[in-house]
Amino acid sequence: MIDTGSTGFMLVCAMLVLLMTPGLAFFYGGLSRRKNVVNTMVMVFAALGIAGVAWVVCGWSFAYGGDGTLPFFGGFDQIGCLSVARDMVAEAEGAPTAAAVLLSQGALAGDPALGAAYPAVTDIVFQMAFAMITCAIITGAVAGRMKFGAVCAFVAAWVVVVYAPLAHMVWGGAGSLIGEMIGALDFAGGDVVHISSGLTGLILCVMLGRRKGFAVLSYRPHNVPFVALGAALLWFGWFGFNAGSAFAADGVAGLALLNTVAASAAGVLSWMITERVTVGKCTLVGAATGLVAGLVAITPAAGFVEPWAALVMGLVVSPIVYVAVSQAKRRIGYDDALDAFGCHCVGGIVGGVLTGLFCVPELSWTDAGGLLYTGDWSLLGAQALGIVVTVVFVVAADVVLGLIVRACFGGSLRVSAADEAAGLDVAVHGESAYPAYLGLD
Repeated sequence: MIDTGSTGFMLVCAMLVLLMTPGLAFFYGGLSRRKNVVNTMVMVFAALGIAGVAWVVCGWSFAYGGDGTLPFFGGFDQIGCLSVARDMVAEAEGAPTAAAVLLSQGALAGDPALGAAYPAVTDIVFQMAFAMITCAIITGAVAGRMKFGAVCAFVAAWVVVVYAPLAHMVWGGAGSLIGEMIGALDFAGGDVVHISSGLTGLILCVMLGRRKGFAVLSYRPHNVPFVALGAALLWFGWFGFNAGSAFAADGVAGLALLNTVAASAAGVLSWMITERVTVGKCTLVGAATGLVAGLVAITPAAGFVEPWAALVMGLVVSPIVYVAVSQAKRRIGYDDALDAFGCHCVGGIVGGVLTGLFCVPELSWTDAGGLLYTGDWSLLGAQALGIVVTVVFVVAADVVLGLIVRACFGGSLRVSAADEAAGLDVAVHGESAYPAYLGLD
């Protein structure tokens, strides 16, 4: 029977997650150079559009279609979401629907009665919002130098070939490779969203090569207030991202919300302390980045851990991400323009591993508790193995897709040297974020 409270809750959560992608556009736009801010932001909006269309056409079906028994893939039975209208009528009459299997994922797996708490069509848009923000995160790594058409083509293929199958492997229910067979836990997207997008950003930025002047010029954020605004919108939207992944308006959703606030708050303070110790100053960009790092770390654990553990996770992740974006990137030499890999992939791995330590057994989807509670290494091992499988799958698929897209764009993913020097806003899009500005960038 449809519960109007849970239905309303899931609709609000879906809208909150949808807000995150425009929020990311402001966050990335503020971090970029003045001459590339339009290009940086329009890549995010393009990812939003591409992922939204692809999700309705086939992404939803590939991720959560079928009977839920295949380890790598959903099915073709919900191509185009053609059964949605009929399912709504059937749900209203209390009959089983073709989409009901989708709601057996995650926290609902142990309680099929929750599957009828809200219409399955609501989950389509909720999961679509996840696909949008995941694709948008990737664009931060390639800002300022990747052909816009190549970005669009890669995202269109990636959301179908990589994101949807990975979502199935983690959240696809019985028979899914990572979630069921391996037994790894991912409450709201540590593997599916953050590790996959950050790692994809790394692969693309390596294939593209470094920006002109990398390690010589100082690439400072051109608009710090934009960064703060974007972080605030991400923070607000993340409450729906994590709390909504409880799939019911209940205590688990409340716990996920509390843990999200706690971890992000701890992430801010930890980053500011780290900056104060290392460079002697606390910056607004650093505080915003610490906020996001804390959010990333708690995502896989939001409904599984106690609030004190969420604080620990936020405190731990910021120094690790700080080292990744301020030192490791320079020493290794990869040019991740806006630190998609350092923040999302590294932060997601930290969160996934710490879930294996701090997961409360009674809250676990698999009944396997964290090492701290049980003394049993099985969940920690499952978390590590799930991360390894995610990394292997994403890297292999990204390299193949990257090579195909590169071949389709004349053997190069990169804009011309002249366009890169002039800035992609005017050269590629014919508009400037600051047309009255007469200074140099």
